[in-house]
Amino acid sequence: MVDGAAPADPPGEPAAPRIRLSRRGVVVLCLLGALVAGSLGWLVFLSSVLDVRSVAVQGLDSGHLGQDEVARALGGLRQGPLARVDLDEARRRVESVPRVAKAEVWRGWPHTLRVKVTERRAVAAVRTEDGKFAQVDAGGFTFATEAAAPAGVPVVDLQLGQQANDALAVFDRTALVQAAITVAAGLPPEVAKRAGAVQVHSWDDVRVQLSGGVTVRWGSPERTARKAVVLTALMGRKAANYDVSAPDAPAVSG
Repeated sequence: MVDGAAPADPPGEPAAPRIRLSRRGVVVLCLLGALVAGSLGWLVFLSSVLDVRSVAVQGLDSGHLGQDEVARALGGLRQGPLARVDLDEARRRVESVPRVAKAEVWRGWPHTLRVKVTERRAVAAVRTEDGKFAQVDAGGFTFATEAAAPAGVPVVDLQLGQQANDALAVFDRTALVQAAITVAAGLPPEVAKRAGAVQVHSWDDVRVQLSGGVTVRWGSPERTARKAVVLTALMGRKAANYDVSAPDAPAVSG
């Protein structure tokens, strides 16, 4: 056999038949393929066969946010073919619910729109003018207002002295409340569980009142992460007063 030449059929065996489509056959196959693709497209995107029929929600841990509220936020996206749901729009709608910090949305074939939410967590409660308590997350976002502060969440208490009142043009009440929220959000977990109030006497005089009459003098909200580390180390010593306002020179007394 010459190199590069096609092998010949073995002697005595008939040559294998070769299928050749006519131009008309090619056209027919193309039409059949288009018909199948069109039928599938109609089935998935236009018909009611794969419509959204349910919404499944994960991450509802607090007991304050229900599946029905999340489903209502989706509005008309709960209707029509599942394939046509705009997932980005669905996510934005769910994240518009005040208690939702973050949402993920995906399709659960054949009929379910699946949602996973991360709920906001209150780090502090701020008393409103009508005596209720606004729940605030670590970013300072107010997501709920109730008649009482949630259990285990410190209450922001402005106790401004004359000097702080005179400085309101520089550090207004909104800034002072935000300072307290920053401190509350940065408390070590074991301390946050005992915190009853975050008192603001001035921008650089924030104090945390713990159960058992214990006071933590925090100072300003600056260097909060460092102060939290230092306080965690200090809490190994039983005392009535912990001072981390100068975290490089902390003090314990009482």
